[in-house]
Amino acid sequence: MSRDRGPVGERAVRTAGLAATATLVLGALTGRASAHAGSLGGSVASATVPTWLVVLTGGIVVGGTFLFTTLLTDHEAMRGVNWWRVSLSTPVALRRTVRIAAGAGSVVVLALVVWTGVTGTDDPTRDFAVLFVWAGWWAGYTATTYLVGNTWPLVNPWRALVAVGQRVLDVADRRALGATDRLPGDRAADLPDSWGVWPAVVGLLALVWVEVVSPVGEDPQLLAGVVVAYTLATVAGGLAFGSAWFDRVDPVSRVFAAYGRVAPLQRTDEGLAVRLPATALTEKPLPDRPGEIAFVVALLWVTTYDGLVATPGWETAVEPLVDAGVPALFVYAVVLLAGFGLFVGVYRLAARRIRRAADTYVTARAIERWFVPALLPIAAGYHLAHFLGYFLGLSPALVAVTAAPLSPPLNTAVAVLPGWFGSVKLLCVLGGHVFAIWVAHSLAFELFPGVVAAIRSQYPSVAVMVFYTMTSLWVITQPYGPPPFV
Repeated sequence: MSRDRGPVGERAVRTAGLAATATLVLGALTGRASAHAGSLGGSVASATVPTWLVVLTGGIVVGGTFLFTTLLTDHEAMRGVNWWRVSLSTPVALRRTVRIAAGAGSVVVLALVVWTGVTGTDDPTRDFAVLFVWAGWWAGYTATTYLVGNTWPLVNPWRALVAVGQRVLDVADRRALGATDRLPGDRAADLPDSWGVWPAVVGLLALVWVEVVSPVGEDPQLLAGVVVAYTLATVAGGLAFGSAWFDRVDPVSRVFAAYGRVAPLQRTDEGLAVRLPATALTEKPLPDRPGEIAFVVALLWVTTYDGLVATPGWETAVEPLVDAGVPALFVYAVVLLAGFGLFVGVYRLAARRIRRAADTYVTARAIERWFVPALLPIAAGYHLAHFLGYFLGLSPALVAVTAAPLSPPLNTAVAVLPGWFGSVKLLCVLGGHVFAIWVAHSLAFELFPGVVAAIRSQYPSVAVMVFYTMTSLWVITQPYGPPPFV
């Protein structure tokens, strides 16, 4: 283990510590003004202050954090914070053993999910498939990808199945052709470059739409059917297109890869590196491929949408349309696409404003791609706020059922969260936005020369972050209920 930190890095880390302390103080003061903040399947807390005051306070905190970061203009100090890391070397043999064991274990769990979904109980709080997929995997495991590190390449059961399938096909090819130099994946076709990652964008929006409009979150048999269908499609795609399928098409792999860039634990050629949270986002901009920007924005939007459709305001707005004969499924799809278009439009407008404010020759398209990683901490913070209560509330049931998935106990406990938990969720949202401001601040100093242009360029991005913050806070401060009309 080595520490890659010089005098500048130590000074920069101290500076970051002061910034983090100030942020926590602001967050704590804001947290005391917590309003009602329901969570998916969680308990409902009573409002202590009006929702509008919480939303306004969140916007002020984000704006105040920006003003604080404008005082940090030492570029070398910022680089010291962003480039600080502790390298952890791991033997190649150990990595290979862990990868094989994790892949095999994940395939067993996948099979168990399908089996318990088909043959298990109809009570979702006693069914291993429902509890594991939604509480354990989508809520709990997803949080580890941005709080700790992205382990999905190790535990992805579909990638493991594809790897086995490729080896079987390679052996068959060698026997049939007498070839000795064929490598795994030689048969993989090429995805058209013009597609970029748009298939993953469409897949992510489609998955969230299905999750919202269908009872897949509580019907074990339906969930098992969806998992089987996804497995067949993913394994077939992986065998046909190789690793490009998981990089550009599979929405689940792309979600975890995007969240993983926020995490403090990052993979390197030598093994692992421990970094300060979100600082990896200040390096290696996204590839210049169609759909890269849209996917990050979609990741931010879908969690907002998932919470939006469970609010009383949504029911009030949609009920007249449904009563008038408009199909509910159509309404949900239109709002999903319209909201996504709005989020993309707001971000692209901000990029053009950034170009004008910085008075630069850098194109608006390049600015969009350069700054879009700053949205990932926002998406992570909102995901944590939205699903943390769900995970904690169902954890007792998940533990009890996991201990005996084939014969679950007749009664499972569900935790009731205290009223002050709403403050924790507010801090998650605000914390994500604070990290986003730091990332945008660092990226601005990397892109634009001088202090004035870098500072001025951030005005539009902060305005967008305030918009996202206030939207997220409004959603999580609403009473939660199941999506109506579907």
